[in-house]
Amino acid sequence: MSEYITPVPTPAYDAKAPEVCREIYGMPMFVIAATADLEASKDFWLRGLGFIDLFTVPGQMTHVRRWAFQDVLLVPGEPAAQPGAQVSFSCVLSQIDEIAEACERLLPGSVSGPVEQFWGSIELTVSTPEGIRVVMTAAQPLDPNSERADLLRTQGYEIPRG
Repeated sequence: MSEYITPVPTPAYDAKAPEVCREIYGMPMFVIAATADLEASKDFWLRGLGFIDLFTVPGQMTHVRRWAFQDVLLVPGEPAAQPGAQVSFSCVLSQIDEIAEACERLLPGSVSGPVEQFWGSIELTVSTPEGIRVVMTAAQPLDPNSERADLLRTQGYEIPRG
């Protein structure tokens, strides 16, 4: 069996976010976000969503990142006239409220949620200045004695009882 690497911690109420990866690597997936105001968009992604500025080519592009494999390229251009893009990024439970507060402070009305999903995550949806819906999703630990565990068992998942 091949090994794989994930920056996402095991679901737990006290899970700690991994350190931001500052390495340059071949990105298996990334988002390109066209923006009419590169600096304002960069500020929102950094101070609101918790990304870092991995590098900037002034006036041409800013490469922002949270964890490994959570990369966004902010580029000058006109955002889509009818926003419809949505992208999800993993976070830990303790980050949901701080991201919501920071984004709402920077761009009032940009946040909806958080919402508890039946599949076991808490999700916060943020509309960025470029019109992208960013879903910050934090996995909850699975209680083996819960209704959710019972539902998963009916779907064929082998979940030991607690």
